[in-house]
Amino acid sequence: MPEPRTRRERLKAESLQRILDAGAARLRTEGLDGAGIGPVMQDAGLTHGAFYSHFGSKEELAVAAFQHAFAENRARWIGKGADRSWPARLARLARRYLTRGHRDDRAASCAFSALAADAARAPAPFRAAYADELRRSLNAICDRPLDAPGLDARSDEAIAVLALCVGGLSLARAVPDEAFSARILAACRDGAGRLGGTGPAATQEEEAKQGRNMP
Repeated sequence: MPEPRTRRERLKAESLQRILDAGAARLRTEGLDGAGIGPVMQDAGLTHGAFYSHFGSKEELAVAAFQHAFAENRARWIGKGADRSWPARLARLARRYLTRGHRDDRAASCAFSALAADAARAPAPFRAAYADELRRSLNAICDRPLDAPGLDARSDEAIAVLALCVGGLSLARAVPDEAFSARILAACRDGAGRLGGTGPAATQEEEAKQGRNMP
């Protein structure tokens, strides 16, 4: 995207950034129903009327904010896979994702877990965006396109580990008992590690460290 050249262009770009930041946070914490135009614009510190210089509808905002959430933090929790073995890469993803810090910080957390249930009932454009970002994330985990020739086993392992991460985080958030929630996180981390061939994916000390570093 080219840098804005005029003051008006800069202000418009800044307002769009504020709307996307606010929209992404609302989606993560309150789901699609909570990301209405009014609340998002209030969070962004902008007037309701300013919305329509960027988007035509709430549905357009939801798609753009969802995509923005991954542009912000995908690399931060997947990391760069090229310098790691495949099993270590899967274990690292589970360590960074399945933490108490990630569980509790909904406003900055992964939008897959926050919106999985909503996406299944969402309009077609949002479901398409969800599927596209899911594929992009799996491509990033595999460090190449998901459907690349000869990559079937690795692709399936990436899907399984991401499913463990997203599902595990969702379950850990759903239960009120802290010990049970922590056990779910640990069991899914260990399962991801075994799937990748590395054994348990993290100790409690590693979890605490990674939790502080989660986006």
